[in-house]
Amino acid sequence: MNYVKTFIFGILAGVSISIGGTVFLSLDNKVLGAVFFTVGLFTVCTFGFDLFTGKVCYVFDRDLPYALSVIVMWAGNFVGAWLTAFAESLTRIGPALQEKAAAMCTVKSDDSFLSLFILGIFCDILIYIGVDGYNKNPHEVGKYLSLLFGVTVFILCGTEHCVADMYYFSIAGMWNPHTLLCLLVISLGNAFGGVLLPLVRRLR
Repeated sequence: MNYVKTFIFGILAGVSISIGGTVFLSLDNKVLGAVFFTVGLFTVCTFGFDLFTGKVCYVFDRDLPYALSVIVMWAGNFVGAWLTAFAESLTRIGPALQEKAAAMCTVKSDDSFLSLFILGIFCDILIYIGVDGYNKNPHEVGKYLSLLFGVTVFILCGTEHCVADMYYFSIAGMWNPHTLLCLLVISLGNAFGGVLLPLVRRLR
């Protein structure tokens, strides 16, 4: 397992999801924002980048080095999200993105840990539906519809995606011990939700 490559591809995945987050913040129409956010997961799946919320779904199907690589992916995703937010903060679009992200992040940071964990579970159930559909659907249209529905539904439902939140907290400039703890809780929820359907499917 090449952990350096995993980390680099994790950074690229973090950048990809952050671009999706940028589009979401830039549009006033929530439905359109959710639809165009899909560009993030589309890019990840098309180019084979390493996204924590997608790869963690298969952790019980793989070996221990793979499980360890998922942690490396998470770190890479964080770096990619932060770098994207930092770069955007140096541009003319930065202040508007920061304002909208701060409002969102205040809601997240004021939420209970139980709520964040549960919302993280639901998010990655939908991510698994999207990613596994992309990987296994034999029809080209079906592959991309899987991504579209998986992503737009998790956003419109108000669930929590840890990599998107890495970007939102970064562009909002709201990192502190509490928000970091919120992110860890969301990440655990994502991990639990990601492995839930694969484990249940083994009962068939």
